[in-house]
Amino acid sequence: MAALTFGATVFFQVETIAVTGNSRYTQDEIIAASGVQVGDNLFRMNKKQISQEILHQLPYVESVSILRGLPSTITFQVTEWDAVAQVEVYAQGQTEESGEEGESQQAAAKEAWLISVGGKLLEPVSASHTAPISVTGLTALAPEAGSMLAVPQDQQSKLTALTNVLEQLQQQGMISRVSSIDLTHVSCMVLRLDGSIDAKLPLTGDTAYYLRALNAAVEEENRRRGGQAVGTMDLTQKEYTAIFTPAESGG
Repeated sequence: MAALTFGATVFFQVETIAVTGNSRYTQDEIIAASGVQVGDNLFRMNKKQISQEILHQLPYVESVSILRGLPSTITFQVTEWDAVAQVEVYAQGQTEESGEEGESQQAAAKEAWLISVGGKLLEPVSASHTAPISVTGLTALAPEAGSMLAVPQDQQSKLTALTNVLEQLQQQGMISRVSSIDLTHVSCMVLRLDGSIDAKLPLTGDTAYYLRALNAAVEEENRRRGGQAVGTMDLTQKEYTAIFTPAESGG
């Protein structure tokens, strides 16, 4: 047994480190974040700890698979997040006075932040780094790249609604059609769709169904009008699936 252990220590040392699936980060950046070096033993490294280090240090990394290739190769298979939304600065009047104990000690964000579909904070918004969807109505607390978006306790249901709708928008191929999500309302969220429709959706319920119903209702309204409908589509009424109210004409 001692001889086998000694043999593994001597022979299964890392000579080659490979990275696949990366685009935002270079191979060197990912290897540096992993802490793995040539000469390390393939079987003595903690793969879970290595993955956590990469995820923490490189916010745009969504997941990492670590593969051992005998006798001396380790491969990092990486998938990366896209920035799909930016959480704008939002100062809720009662945030500092209300909420859970200690919550007021967490500083609210003073700049907009980019987030992934799952609500991971990626980096602050800048002139060169923006996202297609603007989100209002959430107060980001103590934001840090690589951590999950945290909000006051009274906004938790809205945060859940946001991540649900972002996930469903991505799954249904609708991300590019939405320019903003307004979460300032008590019981609904408002999506700006196709640059012409303000869609009111419930905060809770079957988000996938609501988006399918919204898409069908907008398509039908466009057909009826022979062009792009402009107005409000309300999916929060119990009596009807969707109610369309045309925008008032100016002039």
